[in-house]
Amino acid sequence: MDADLSGFDIDAPSWDQHTFLGRVKHFFNITDPRTVLVSEQELDWAKAMVEKSRMGVMPPGTHVEQLLYAKKLYDSAFHPDTGEKMNVIGRMSFQVPGGMIITGFMLQFYRTMPAVIFWQWVNQSFNALVNYTNRNAASPTSLRQMALSYITATSTAVATAVGMNMLTKKAPPLVGRWVPFAAVAAANCVNIPMMRQQELIQGICVKDRNHNEIGHSRRAAAIGITQVVISRITMAAPGMILLPVIMERLEKLRFMQKVKVLHAPLQVMLCGCFLIFMVPVACGLFPQK
Repeated sequence: MDADLSGFDIDAPSWDQHTFLGRVKHFFNITDPRTVLVSEQELDWAKAMVEKSRMGVMPPGTHVEQLLYAKKLYDSAFHPDTGEKMNVIGRMSFQVPGGMIITGFMLQFYRTMPAVIFWQWVNQSFNALVNYTNRNAASPTSLRQMALSYITATSTAVATAVGMNMLTKKAPPLVGRWVPFAAVAAANCVNIPMMRQQELIQGICVKDRNHNEIGHSRRAAAIGITQVVISRITMAAPGMILLPVIMERLEKLRFMQKVKVLHAPLQVMLCGCFLIFMVPVACGLFPQK
């Protein structure tokens, strides 16, 4: 439909960001995993449309629906601070396909030490890339800091998983299935603060209601990073806590014992079902700019 676009603000969210439900709807939109399949040419078109809209220069015949779709693609693929195109694996829209595969295999292959170490390493490599891709670009992170963060988080995850595996050998089988979640939660508490330590050291920019910069605050950085840690753990929790309970019961069924080769694909699929809802829910937990 044709419309007067003179007063259209492309950066204004389509849903009220002061409410939890409004934030969830917003993140459902921009974390849509289908955007991962969009071509580079279409992403470049989306960026051009967003930039033209910000300047108030739109081609004749442009529709509101086109601008909203362009903004969806832009938000899903371009960094909000720098405007640079983010790598595909690090985008929040890749959390569902990437997370479901890694989480599914972590939950399936938790019994042997080599498998535990390998999948915790894969998961922390993925997390480190996501954290770097979505970093606060106003606080640059050196290669040394990134390497230290990666090594520390991976060591924490592996140590937690291996240690808890040894402690739970005599515990009920279900307890052993929850070890991957404990390792993921512990590593998130290390990985994110380490990756964004410059914000904790230097503080982040604080603005008033009129968007005027009034200084830098280390306390604001600590609050923000804590919220990120909580949201990442919340994102993983339902799938990694409830899915072991489901699989523990399913694997006792006679027909499931005959198709053990399908257990891993089934866990991957179920992880995807959890993540497709939990990614926007976790991202929408706290108000953000």
